[in-house]
Amino acid sequence: MKTLIAAYSGVLRGTGSSILSALQDLFSVTWLNRSKVEKQLQVISVLQWVLSFLVLGVACSAILMYTFCTDCWLIAVLYFTWLVFDWNTPKKGGRRSQWVRNWAVWRYFRDYFPIQLVKTHNLLTTRNYILGYHPHGIMGLGAFCNFSTEATEVSKKFPGIRPYLATLAGNFRMPVLREYLMSGGICPVNRDTIDYLLSKNGSGNAIIIVVGGAAESLSSMPGKNAVTLRNRKGFVKLALRHGADLVPTYSFGENEVYKQVIFEEGSWGRWVQKKFQKYIGFAPCIFHGRGLFSSDTWGLVPYSKPITTVVGEPITIPKLEHPTQQDIDLYHTMYMEALVKLFDKHKTKFGLPETEILEVN
Repeated sequence: MKTLIAAYSGVLRGTGSSILSALQDLFSVTWLNRSKVEKQLQVISVLQWVLSFLVLGVACSAILMYTFCTDCWLIAVLYFTWLVFDWNTPKKGGRRSQWVRNWAVWRYFRDYFPIQLVKTHNLLTTRNYILGYHPHGIMGLGAFCNFSTEATEVSKKFPGIRPYLATLAGNFRMPVLREYLMSGGICPVNRDTIDYLLSKNGSGNAIIIVVGGAAESLSSMPGKNAVTLRNRKGFVKLALRHGADLVPTYSFGENEVYKQVIFEEGSWGRWVQKKFQKYIGFAPCIFHGRGLFSSDTWGLVPYSKPITTVVGEPITIPKLEHPTQQDIDLYHTMYMEALVKLFDKHKTKFGLPETEILEVN
């Protein structure tokens, strides 16, 4: 209040220096502090994505069904008709929008943690790639920011490469959410989609698969570096069938942004989670971050911990139309070794001790 009175008095005195001084005092008021405004914008940008991830699909489905029962039923009919004709678009790579990928909101999203993308080797535009992303974390925030937006300049770091982040196919059955996801270059993680992108979409495609999936999210917790990979071989088989090179990718800090209640094996909580994972495709996690207005309270906003995604060296994969189990095991072993090597090479750069070991389950 005193600051505002002083500013007002300075203006009344009428001199140029007094006016300048008054303006400086006015803009020093706490609620006009630029850095604090930017921090709040960062929090809001992250929260909107978290809410979209959690409730947008269900909310839009409910609204669409309700609209059928109102005077605006024609809008619902038109959208539903569009949905029928457009049903298979996600399986063909969707409709990415450079405008959406370049939204300013994603730069605020990036700076909140912050998130960065580290390139270690070039990716050739004459080849196709499957990037295995590890670990899943609770929401794969690093995967989304780095590959479904241009906030970390993925297109400049890997010129000529089209990234496609693969996620649960069920998300593309929900109205509006499917459009939102496709605009960022997100596609369903199923065989039909991956076969199409690697065989009928030319070269220069990079499909990002969060290999550990829902099972890995159940063990996500701060301070733990563990991946679910030892029995995940389907992505290697797909790579062999199409001759797509495998690229190990590790996100340091992905597990640090949320705290989770971990249920022990054999407990009722873990039983429920596994049943959801088996029949629905995702595992419900009990987790929390910080509050919207304070980092000292609980909420859905993730903690602002750095996430650094390191894209490793491509493993050259031959094209084998009918790969044998021996072929799959061979390249799967090569991939696991390359991932561990990538982790060990970069761990100390991002705050982990030399003694830290990547746990491969």
